[in-house]
Amino acid sequence: MEQFALLAIAGSVLMHVTWNLLARHVASKCNYLWWGLLAHMVLLGPWALWSLWRDAHWHPVLYLTLNITAVSNAVYFLALRHAYHHAAVSLVYPVARSSPLLIAIWTVLFFDNRLSLWGWLGILISISGLVFMSLSSQNGDSRHAIPWALLAALCTSIYSLSDKTAVDYLPTFGSKIGFITIGYLASFLTLSLQLRLENGHWKPACRPSLKYWAMGGLTVGTAYALVIHAMTWIPAAYAVAYTNAGIVIATLLSIFWFKEQEAWRERLRSVALICVGLVVISVFG
Repeated sequence: MEQFALLAIAGSVLMHVTWNLLARHVASKCNYLWWGLLAHMVLLGPWALWSLWRDAHWHPVLYLTLNITAVSNAVYFLALRHAYHHAAVSLVYPVARSSPLLIAIWTVLFFDNRLSLWGWLGILISISGLVFMSLSSQNGDSRHAIPWALLAALCTSIYSLSDKTAVDYLPTFGSKIGFITIGYLASFLTLSLQLRLENGHWKPACRPSLKYWAMGGLTVGTAYALVIHAMTWIPAAYAVAYTNAGIVIATLLSIFWFKEQEAWRERLRSVALICVGLVVISVFG
């Protein structure tokens, strides 16, 4: 069944890259993430929540994971937003995406699950690529940005393990999208409150065009749900590690398509390390 997991991850990666390409066309003051979360809830939320209510196997464990995922998602977005106040995406995001190592550690400590030695090696190699990529960026105040990025990685590890636990109670893809819609609602309300405290307004200063708004809403949640879907067949640490292929694609696009040449050699070496790690996980893990 691993091939189904890889297909789900591939779909997630493509949607995640699409989301990031769309974000390039939206002014930062418009807060594309806020609009994307809103679009997800408007376009997919009603159907997703109905699917969750109808299809889920309601159990105390599912209620617990719903709350854990919702809270950790909200803190993740807050941490990432604070990190971006101090440094560029190129420095912050690779650190935030280093969560597979934490997920693997928590899996052993709290769930008594074991990954193969090859799996550990693949994760470590791919994480080293992310670290080198972050170090290649000189844009921003790393001393203040890195702690927030590490908090985002911690939150990712928490909600990923919560998602993995919830999978057994979510038999349909619609119920999985409904599950993440609860988390996204918590994140949307938290980001709205932060906007209110910072600017005195409940929404950003501008909004993206309708096509960017709709495409963002259709991809941001579905990409996440596909990762949860992949966890039906493979360990959470592997599923999240595979999604870092999106960083590989985004980096190659930035260098060769958008002609962003800053530290391009270092970024290409980092991409190579990430790819080697993912190949090790796929072939030997």
